[in-house]
Amino acid sequence: MKYMLLFALLSFTARANDGGGSDHQFHVSKCLIEYSEPDHTLQVSMHIFIDDLEEALRRLGADKLFICTKMEDPKAETYVERYIADHLAVTVNGKKQHFTFIGKEPSEDLAGVWCYLESDKVDAVKDVSLKFDLLMEAFDDQKNLVSILGPKKQQGSFLFEKGAAEDKISF
Repeated sequence: MKYMLLFALLSFTARANDGGGSDHQFHVSKCLIEYSEPDHTLQVSMHIFIDDLEEALRRLGADKLFICTKMEDPKAETYVERYIADHLAVTVNGKKQHFTFIGKEPSEDLAGVWCYLESDKVDAVKDVSLKFDLLMEAFDDQKNLVSILGPKKQQGSFLFEKGAAEDKISF
């Protein structure tokens, strides 16, 4: 419950302008990982602020990507896909999961991008370990909120931050 309240608060306040050229004063991403029982896959929906993502990618040498604009670099999606793969690790029942990048789309306010991924087939989900250090190399105050819906809609919530970007849950 406390994570849901924090998530709501950060979602609301993240839209405030800090006057420093950023569209928000908090560095936060949100992610939903849902086990699809009919498909036996993990489906990921991830919201990332575009300016933060572009800054992290710029620091890696990918400049002027113009993500989710008419001027988007043709390689932008590949950079985003690789970046997410480097910063999200999910292990189910001791087996590291491989994710396919399904695609991305701008958020309604155009400040963020929604990215979608899906895992290969997953048998019975009992233990899930997560590592999610997205944007933490770029922003010391980065927070990553993760909600997970397991089998039979069992839920878990995590707040990851620099120095504490790993956790696990059992269903």
